[in-house]
Amino acid sequence: MRSRKILLMLTALMFLIISVTLSGCKVEQKIDTEKGDNMNISSNVEVWLSTIDQKNLLTEQPAIIPESTNKAKKNTSSEKLVISVNPEITYQQMDGFGASFTDASAWLVFKVLPEEDRNELMEKLFTKEKGINMSFLRQPMGASDFAHKLYSYDDMPKGETDFNLEKFSINHDKEYIIPAVKQAITLNPKLKVMASPWSAPGWMKTSDNLIGGALRLDAYEVYSKYFSKFIKTYEEEGIPIYAITPQNEPMYVPTEYTGMRMDPNEQVNFINNYLGPEFEKNNINTKIIAYDHNWDLKAYPMVVLKEASKYVAGSAWHCYGGTHDAMTAVHDKFPDKEIWFTEASGGEWVPPFKDAFNDQMMHVIRATRNYAKTVVWWNIALDQNNGPTVLSNSTCRGIVKIDTDTKEVTYNLDYYTMGHISKFVEPGAYRIDSDNYQDEVETVAFKNPDNSIALIAHNRSRSEKSFQVNYGSSSYEYTLPSNAAVTFTWNMNSGN
Repeated sequence: MRSRKILLMLTALMFLIISVTLSGCKVEQKIDTEKGDNMNISSNVEVWLSTIDQKNLLTEQPAIIPESTNKAKKNTSSEKLVISVNPEITYQQMDGFGASFTDASAWLVFKVLPEEDRNELMEKLFTKEKGINMSFLRQPMGASDFAHKLYSYDDMPKGETDFNLEKFSINHDKEYIIPAVKQAITLNPKLKVMASPWSAPGWMKTSDNLIGGALRLDAYEVYSKYFSKFIKTYEEEGIPIYAITPQNEPMYVPTEYTGMRMDPNEQVNFINNYLGPEFEKNNINTKIIAYDHNWDLKAYPMVVLKEASKYVAGSAWHCYGGTHDAMTAVHDKFPDKEIWFTEASGGEWVPPFKDAFNDQMMHVIRATRNYAKTVVWWNIALDQNNGPTVLSNSTCRGIVKIDTDTKEVTYNLDYYTMGHISKFVEPGAYRIDSDNYQDEVETVAFKNPDNSIALIAHNRSRSEKSFQVNYGSSSYEYTLPSNAAVTFTWNMNSGN
């Protein structure tokens, strides 16, 4: 009898919980519906299209006049996909989109191009009115693989050291790298600059060379001061450094160009006991970002984010191994830490146009859908031989190609894929919710600081796809060709 009473009590309690839960769901749904009814598109929808036949390359199309969602639904066939965009559900705030003024890129732009051509290219890269509005630069601290020679900011003869950093100098960068970055900032004042070393100076390393090796234990302190001096001297040149990573691709040690191994425990030690305290002591607000390597080693950033949480803002990622969802796995484990997607080079390993275009549009959408605050390609410019480079064979492609003989500038597909996001999504925008059809019509949406909306859609299928976009009480329809990408923009009326 007693057990029956207990059972009846438990049953009543269960019904009460279900009732309250359902009631709560209804209230929440009602609130969302009310917001949707009051929210609409208050302008025509602008349309910018790229197709793999290259007849459209970030080309503006006729604007779309939106209509009432209810009216549009009556005309919707079962064949059409429905993409609902909801600005009430927000995710990460965006920092910007861009590439790198490597030594090679800056030299080509500032030393090879005549001034008039250079200014035209810079406007097409860094302004919204004439170009794609790039807003983020990831700068190598010293030489990378795309440089005329190997160098750091404190090179010494073999066997000699400079623990007081008396020989530290950024004079190499002053000739054309710093002028390139400064002009970019002038053209787009919202632009952020982050920096990553490919190697510490050779004398700080076990190899006593810019190639190979790891950071010597007795050089941890001086290397932290090296970062401080770099940040301060760049700021004196008018270039604030928004963020740094301790090491580019720390688990890969190249044999032809500057590189340095730094395992996760070494990175934790360096950040916790040297770099973090050094920044604190000198009132340096530059963000410290962990990792800066591929998606296939997500255990690495997890160690650093856990053990060096006090100083680390988040993790940075490259595209050359693993899949985009590694970033979400790390985000879910460390939701208070941010994600940056900092390198994805175009190159001959993914042939243009179709395959390379699809590959990069995938990065634009899947990286940001997996919490990345940035999308960053690699070299801004390379020449007709995929250089200048210290590599014996370069297969990389720049955003533009600059022919050193003819001085002709060719805008590669990378320019247009980047433009689909950088031209329309401003720093400070938030990613917002949008329906996504994996490997069919993939989408990502953003709400800009001025409350305008940008929706990027990419048709990864072999046939054209028709879809209906719903935004509050407004709707419009579009048919996207196979493998094409489109960016829609509109102004919103929140009904407030």
